[in-house]
Amino acid sequence: MPEPTAAPAALEAEDAKLVTLARGARARIGAVEGAAVRDQDGRTYAAANVALPSLTLTALQLAVASAVAAGATRLEAAAVVTEASTLDGAGHAAVRDLAADAPIHVVAPSGAVLGTVTS
Repeated sequence: MPEPTAAPAALEAEDAKLVTLARGARARIGAVEGAAVRDQDGRTYAAANVALPSLTLTALQLAVASAVAAGATRLEAAAVVTEASTLDGAGHAAVRDLAADAPIHVVAPSGAVLGTVTS
């Protein structure tokens, strides 16, 4: 699992918006994690993790899938709100399918940025 680098002093406004959307998606249904991504046109997509008997998706996978289903071909940035200290491999891979170097901000449920994955 990718380890985030040190947390930035402050996120840019558009990345802070992703954190807000991810926190909202998580809180709305009491999910384990929430995520949000921004595509090449500045559109945002938020999601919570899904855990069904027949389907399991991380929040980041679902946010990426929603973006792709809406026509996104590239991602500019992502944020995932989780209690884990690392980024899950499946979510990381989904983002990297559309962007080799988009920052993925890993955020605690409190909103504190734990770090950013750029590789």
